[in-house]
Amino acid sequence: MAEHNELGKLGEELAVAFLQQNGYDILETNWVFQKAEIDIIAQKETVLAIVEVKTRSSIDFGLPQDFVKPKKIQLLVKAVNEYVISNDLDLGVRFDIIAIHREEGEFKIEHLEDAFYHF
Repeated sequence: MAEHNELGKLGEELAVAFLQQNGYDILETNWVFQKAEIDIIAQKETVLAIVEVKTRSSIDFGLPQDFVKPKKIQLLVKAVNEYVISNDLDLGVRFDIIAIHREEGEFKIEHLEDAFYHF
């Protein structure tokens, strides 16, 4: 497996642990609909958090969250609509980014709630 794939997998594992420590129930990981993949679908109280995880080995080339592009957002919105309908959910939906980067040998985690798009 390529090093960046391993880093991404590690980032997703760190993000799941972080969310669980903060009171979220993990409903799905790597949920796929058509061309979209949602990294984490989590629930906390009456909110469905759609979480995009971005992991970088450093921030030399920009913050991890800067790499979430409009096309990705569009795909996520389409996928979450399908998820909510197919599971007959009546929850508020929020799009979050968990940005992870390595700093001085440790991973720093930043949870950006309501990172984009409301509906």
